[in-house]
Amino acid sequence: MIDNPEDFILRNTRLGAAPLVPELALYLADAVMPLWEMTEADLERQGVPPPYWAFAWPGGQAVARLILDRPELVKARRVLDLGAGGGIAAIAAMRAGALRATANDIDSLALAAIALNAAANGVTVDPLGQDLLDDSVQGGPARDWDIILAGDLCYEKPMAGRVMGWLRTAASTGTTVLLGDPGRAYAPADGLYKLGDFAVPVSRDLEDRDIRHTAVWQVLPG
Repeated sequence: MIDNPEDFILRNTRLGAAPLVPELALYLADAVMPLWEMTEADLERQGVPPPYWAFAWPGGQAVARLILDRPELVKARRVLDLGAGGGIAAIAAMRAGALRATANDIDSLALAAIALNAAANGVTVDPLGQDLLDDSVQGGPARDWDIILAGDLCYEKPMAGRVMGWLRTAASTGTTVLLGDPGRAYAPADGLYKLGDFAVPVSRDLEDRDIRHTAVWQVLPG
Protein backbone atom coordinates (compact mmCIF):
# COMPACT_ATOMS: atom_id res chain seq x y z
CA MET A 1 0.00 0.00 0.00
CA ILE A 2 1.07 3.59 -0.65
CA ASP A 3 1.58 5.51 2.60
CA ASN A 4 0.88 8.92 1.06
CA PRO A 5 -1.38 8.65 -2.01
CA GLU A 6 -1.36 12.38 -2.78
CA ASP A 7 2.43 12.51 -2.73
CA PHE A 8 2.61 9.44 -5.00
CA ILE A 9 0.27 11.11 -7.50
CA LEU A 10 2.13 14.42 -7.48
CA ARG A 11 5.46 12.63 -8.04
CA ASN A 12 4.21 10.41 -10.86
CA THR A 13 1.91 12.74 -12.82
CA ARG A 14 1.77 16.34 -13.86
CA LEU A 15 -1.07 18.82 -14.18
CA GLY A 16 -2.28 18.90 -17.76
CA ALA A 17 -5.43 18.45 -19.80
CA ALA A 18 -7.20 15.77 -21.81
CA PRO A 19 -7.44 16.59 -25.53
CA LEU A 20 -11.24 16.51 -25.77
CA VAL A 21 -11.81 18.60 -22.63
CA PRO A 22 -8.91 21.08 -22.51
CA GLU A 23 -10.80 23.36 -20.13
CA LEU A 24 -10.37 20.83 -17.30
CA ALA A 25 -7.07 20.48 -15.41
CA LEU A 26 -6.12 16.91 -14.51
CA TYR A 27 -3.14 15.16 -12.93
CA LEU A 28 -2.14 12.71 -15.67
CA ALA A 29 0.77 10.41 -16.45
CA ASP A 30 2.45 10.72 -19.82
CA ALA A 31 5.39 9.29 -21.70
CA VAL A 32 7.95 11.24 -19.66
CA MET A 33 6.61 9.91 -16.36
CA PRO A 34 7.94 6.74 -14.68
CA LEU A 35 4.37 5.61 -13.97
CA TRP A 36 3.70 5.34 -17.70
CA GLU A 37 6.48 2.77 -18.11
CA MET A 38 5.86 0.69 -14.99
CA THR A 39 4.89 -2.92 -15.66
CA GLU A 40 2.16 -4.71 -13.75
CA ALA A 41 4.88 -6.53 -11.79
CA ASP A 42 6.55 -3.21 -10.87
CA LEU A 43 3.25 -1.86 -9.60
CA GLU A 44 2.46 -5.04 -7.68
CA ARG A 45 5.80 -4.84 -5.84
CA GLN A 46 4.84 -1.34 -4.69
CA GLY A 47 1.32 -2.40 -3.73
CA VAL A 48 -0.19 -0.22 -6.46
CA PRO A 49 -3.25 -1.37 -8.47
CA PRO A 50 -3.23 -0.63 -12.21
CA PRO A 51 -3.31 3.21 -12.35
CA TYR A 52 -6.44 3.69 -14.43
CA TRP A 53 -6.94 7.01 -12.64
CA ALA A 54 -3.74 8.43 -14.21
CA PHE A 55 -5.08 8.42 -17.77
CA ALA A 56 -8.02 10.20 -19.40
CA TRP A 57 -9.72 7.28 -21.14
CA PRO A 58 -11.81 8.12 -24.22
CA GLY A 59 -15.14 7.04 -22.74
CA GLY A 60 -14.75 9.38 -19.77
CA GLN A 61 -13.57 12.23 -21.99
CA ALA A 62 -16.62 11.83 -24.23
CA VAL A 63 -19.04 11.87 -21.29
CA ALA A 64 -17.32 14.97 -19.87
CA ARG A 65 -17.44 16.71 -23.27
CA LEU A 66 -21.13 15.99 -23.72
CA ILE A 67 -21.92 17.35 -20.26
CA LEU A 68 -19.93 20.53 -20.79
CA ASP A 69 -21.64 21.05 -24.16
CA ARG A 70 -25.10 20.21 -22.81
CA PRO A 71 -25.15 21.42 -19.20
CA GLU A 72 -28.92 20.99 -18.99
CA LEU A 73 -28.29 17.26 -18.60
CA VAL A 74 -26.84 17.75 -15.11
CA LYS A 75 -27.83 21.26 -14.03
CA ALA A 76 -29.18 21.27 -10.44
CA ARG A 77 -29.10 17.45 -10.39
CA ARG A 78 -27.36 14.91 -8.14
CA VAL A 79 -24.71 13.11 -10.16
CA LEU A 80 -22.79 9.86 -9.70
CA ASP A 81 -19.59 9.20 -11.66
CA LEU A 82 -19.29 5.38 -11.49
CA GLY A 83 -15.80 3.88 -11.75
CA ALA A 84 -14.61 7.45 -11.84
CA GLY A 85 -10.85 7.02 -12.15
CA GLY A 86 -9.55 10.58 -11.87
CA GLY A 87 -13.09 11.97 -11.71
CA ILE A 88 -13.23 13.70 -15.09
CA ALA A 89 -17.00 13.24 -15.54
CA ALA A 90 -17.85 14.33 -11.98
CA ILE A 91 -15.69 17.43 -12.35
CA ALA A 92 -17.32 18.27 -15.68
CA ALA A 93 -20.72 17.86 -14.04
CA MET A 94 -19.87 20.35 -11.30
CA ARG A 95 -18.52 22.80 -13.84
CA ALA A 96 -21.80 22.40 -15.75
CA GLY A 97 -23.92 23.28 -12.70
CA ALA A 98 -24.72 19.99 -11.00
CA LEU A 99 -26.17 20.27 -7.52
CA ARG A 100 -23.75 17.64 -6.21
CA ALA A 101 -21.35 15.14 -7.76
CA THR A 102 -20.13 11.90 -6.22
CA ALA A 103 -17.11 10.19 -7.77
CA ASN A 104 -16.98 6.46 -7.01
CA ASP A 105 -13.94 4.22 -7.29
CA ILE A 106 -12.62 1.32 -5.20
CA ASP A 107 -8.96 2.34 -5.67
CA SER A 108 -7.68 4.58 -2.84
CA LEU A 109 -5.24 6.25 -5.26
CA ALA A 110 -8.14 7.12 -7.54
CA LEU A 111 -9.95 8.74 -4.61
CA ALA A 112 -6.85 10.82 -3.87
CA ALA A 113 -6.57 11.77 -7.56
CA ILE A 114 -10.23 12.80 -7.59
CA ALA A 115 -9.62 15.15 -4.66
CA LEU A 116 -6.54 16.68 -6.31
CA ASN A 117 -8.27 17.07 -9.67
CA ALA A 118 -11.38 18.61 -8.13
CA ALA A 119 -9.26 21.14 -6.23
CA ALA A 120 -7.33 21.98 -9.40
CA ASN A 121 -10.64 22.86 -11.06
CA GLY A 122 -12.09 24.79 -8.14
CA VAL A 123 -15.02 22.42 -7.58
CA THR A 124 -16.14 20.11 -4.80
CA VAL A 125 -16.62 16.42 -5.59
CA ASP A 126 -17.61 13.84 -2.98
CA PRO A 127 -15.35 10.73 -3.17
CA LEU A 128 -16.98 7.37 -2.47
CA GLY A 129 -14.87 4.22 -2.07
CA GLN A 130 -17.63 1.59 -1.84
CA ASP A 131 -18.05 -1.16 -4.43
CA LEU A 132 -21.48 -0.01 -5.51
CA LEU A 133 -21.90 -3.05 -7.76
CA ASP A 134 -21.92 -5.33 -4.71
CA ASP A 135 -25.46 -6.58 -4.12
CA SER A 136 -25.05 -6.05 -0.39
CA VAL A 137 -24.69 -2.26 -0.71
CA GLN A 138 -27.75 -0.69 0.86
CA GLY A 139 -30.01 1.29 -1.43
CA GLY A 140 -28.78 -0.14 -4.72
CA PRO A 141 -28.29 1.97 -7.83
CA ALA A 142 -31.33 4.17 -7.17
CA ARG A 143 -29.98 5.37 -3.83
CA ASP A 144 -29.15 9.07 -4.09
CA TRP A 145 -28.62 10.08 -7.70
CA ASP A 146 -30.64 11.70 -10.47
CA ILE A 147 -28.09 10.87 -13.17
CA ILE A 148 -25.33 8.26 -13.33
CA LEU A 149 -22.29 8.66 -15.59
CA ALA A 150 -20.08 5.74 -16.64
CA GLY A 151 -17.05 6.15 -18.87
CA ASP A 152 -15.16 3.27 -20.49
CA LEU A 153 -16.18 0.46 -18.12
CA CYS A 154 -16.77 -2.33 -20.65
CA TYR A 155 -13.14 -3.33 -21.19
CA GLU A 156 -13.43 -6.77 -19.51
CA LYS A 157 -16.27 -9.27 -19.80
CA PRO A 158 -16.99 -9.82 -16.06
CA MET A 159 -16.82 -6.08 -15.34
CA ALA A 160 -19.06 -5.23 -18.30
CA GLY A 161 -21.68 -7.74 -17.19
CA ARG A 162 -21.78 -6.38 -13.64
CA VAL A 163 -21.76 -2.75 -14.74
CA MET A 164 -24.47 -3.06 -17.38
CA GLY A 165 -26.79 -5.03 -15.10
CA TRP A 166 -26.40 -2.38 -12.42
CA LEU A 167 -26.87 0.51 -14.86
CA ARG A 168 -29.99 -1.01 -16.39
CA THR A 169 -31.46 -1.51 -12.93
CA ALA A 170 -30.77 2.15 -12.22
CA ALA A 171 -32.41 3.19 -15.49
CA SER A 172 -35.49 1.13 -14.62
CA THR A 173 -36.02 3.27 -11.51
CA GLY A 174 -36.12 6.47 -13.57
CA THR A 175 -32.49 7.50 -13.09
CA THR A 176 -30.84 8.92 -16.21
CA VAL A 177 -27.83 6.76 -17.10
CA LEU A 178 -25.12 7.80 -19.58
CA LEU A 179 -22.43 5.43 -20.84
CA GLY A 180 -19.35 6.59 -22.75
CA ASP A 181 -17.81 3.80 -24.83
CA PRO A 182 -15.16 3.77 -27.59
CA GLY A 183 -16.21 0.43 -29.04
CA ARG A 184 -14.82 -1.86 -26.34
CA ALA A 185 -15.32 -5.56 -27.02
CA TYR A 186 -17.82 -6.15 -24.21
CA ALA A 187 -20.03 -3.09 -24.61
CA PRO A 188 -23.70 -3.93 -25.22
CA ALA A 189 -25.06 -3.75 -28.75
CA ASP A 190 -28.65 -2.92 -27.86
CA GLY A 191 -30.75 -1.23 -25.20
CA LEU A 192 -28.97 2.07 -25.82
CA TYR A 193 -29.91 5.47 -27.30
CA LYS A 194 -27.08 7.50 -28.81
CA LEU A 195 -26.66 11.06 -27.54
CA GLY A 196 -23.36 11.98 -29.16
CA ASP A 197 -20.29 10.91 -31.13
CA PHE A 198 -16.76 12.15 -30.53
CA ALA A 199 -13.36 11.61 -32.15
CA VAL A 200 -11.00 11.35 -29.18
CA PRO A 201 -7.23 11.66 -29.72
CA VAL A 202 -5.48 8.86 -27.81
CA SER A 203 -1.96 7.58 -27.27
CA ARG A 204 -0.58 4.57 -29.13
CA ASP A 205 0.92 3.50 -25.81
CA LEU A 206 -2.61 2.86 -24.52
CA GLU A 207 -4.66 2.18 -27.64
CA ASP A 208 -4.18 0.52 -31.03
CA ARG A 209 -4.91 3.70 -33.00
CA ASP A 210 -4.52 7.49 -32.82
CA ILE A 211 -8.22 8.38 -32.71
CA ARG A 212 -10.96 6.54 -30.83
CA HIS A 213 -14.45 7.22 -32.17
CA THR A 214 -16.43 7.25 -28.96
CA ALA A 215 -20.18 7.34 -28.43
CA VAL A 216 -22.14 8.51 -25.43
CA TRP A 217 -25.28 6.45 -24.95
CA GLN A 218 -28.30 6.74 -22.72
CA VAL A 219 -28.82 3.33 -21.16
CA LEU A 220 -32.40 2.15 -21.46
CA PRO A 221 -34.14 0.14 -18.72
CA GLY A 222 -33.45 -3.58 -18.73
